[in-house]
Amino acid sequence: MSKICIIGNSVAASRTAKEAPLAGWGQYLGEFMTAYHEVRNYARDAMTLRGYFNDRFATLLNMLDPGDVVLINFGGVEQRIDNPQRYHGPREFQEFLRVYIERIRGEGAVPVLVTPAARCAFEADGSVSHTRDEYPQWMREVAAETESPLVDMNAFTMQLLHDLGPQRARRYFRWTDAGEHPNHPEGMIDSSHFNEVGAREVARMVAISLYNSPLLPRGIVEPERVQVGAEFPPPLEEFTVEKPEFALYSEVRAGAAPVIASPGPHRVVGAMHKFSGTAEPGTSYMLFFENGGYIGGTRVNAEGKWTWRRVLNWTEGEHELQAVGHTPQGVSPVAAVRFTVKTFVLPPVVAGPKEGAWTGPRPRFSGSAEKGVKKVSVLEGGRLIGQAPVQEDGTWKFTHPHDWKHGTYQLQFVSIFSAIHSAPATLTIRVHGLPEENWLRQSALAARHECAEKCEHLPFAGRW
Repeated sequence: MSKICIIGNSVAASRTAKEAPLAGWGQYLGEFMTAYHEVRNYARDAMTLRGYFNDRFATLLNMLDPGDVVLINFGGVEQRIDNPQRYHGPREFQEFLRVYIERIRGEGAVPVLVTPAARCAFEADGSVSHTRDEYPQWMREVAAETESPLVDMNAFTMQLLHDLGPQRARRYFRWTDAGEHPNHPEGMIDSSHFNEVGAREVARMVAISLYNSPLLPRGIVEPERVQVGAEFPPPLEEFTVEKPEFALYSEVRAGAAPVIASPGPHRVVGAMHKFSGTAEPGTSYMLFFENGGYIGGTRVNAEGKWTWRRVLNWTEGEHELQAVGHTPQGVSPVAAVRFTVKTFVLPPVVAGPKEGAWTGPRPRFSGSAEKGVKKVSVLEGGRLIGQAPVQEDGTWKFTHPHDWKHGTYQLQFVSIFSAIHSAPATLTIRVHGLPEENWLRQSALAARHECAEKCEHLPFAGRW
């Protein structure tokens, strides 16, 4: 019996009943395979190409047999440019993919690249949002270059979201109203991970891609099992409310107005901000309006708590959200909050060092960022090397803890706000020191071990 191994992150990982409605597509793939193939799902939460390579890849290689298939599903976690432990720049991402392919082929197995799934997010015009940056394309390029089979999950989940539309799409994700699911009594808004229905449908589509690939042997997928997909889900409850404007314009009110806890008044938020708050006990539903028009709603749990995120992304600029609770006694007074949406972030200003300046081996970088930016990520040659918190006055500072070697370096500085980031500001510096091959350095290091710290021992080796 041949093995079909899945490596990747939380979107593919198998789940238990206690984690419902969360589900991973990898746990259902075996339903569509022939009896001669066993699916083994090694995907794990927050796993990256670098993390799996260091912690688990050798174990996988040791258990592979010729003819096995390995599905490589990364590219979601690696785009976290706000997280040094997770971020992979384009070259690092593609270099790791090439190493994976080479090593897996070296064991006689077949590597299959699987692009990351789309997130449940829609632009204001109803089109599906591209939230995975260039990672799907970088994976496509490596697949073409190495002549590897490709399962373009990003492409077919984008199409799936398009077909479902904003009024139905979240029924395929772990996205529930407060009080809707016992495992999430206060609600869960998760646009990245699938529920049981969504994960099974994505697994079916993966199986179809494997079946149609000319680079894979026949007999992996059972054709009859992939022919029937999930039933088209009904519209969400918030899109079936009849005459919602009555709640906004009614002259009769009952009880107290709901409380909008997040965002606070006049806060700057992202286009996919999650709203939350409370309502009087007995409130069954919250209705939301902007400029007098109904834009959505959500259930309220028994404790009066609610969470809600608009299915369509907010547009750039100032907004006012109005909220009304529905109770057996009638509708509540209207609550409102004004906030500003930011969909674009300017690159940070780098004040020092100056462009092309000479520095010592511990260059100190500093600058400023626009209001709302919480951190600045620092990259060298496309690889993330650190982060600088932005102070209340908008300034930031960064010094790398390791000495830089003599040479010329180009750095990039990126502003981070919510789930969006700026284009990079670039800076070239020249680090002053002795080249590695210089006699002054080599002669000093030839006979003796270096000191761990700065010292005044002779001869001078070019260290500061």
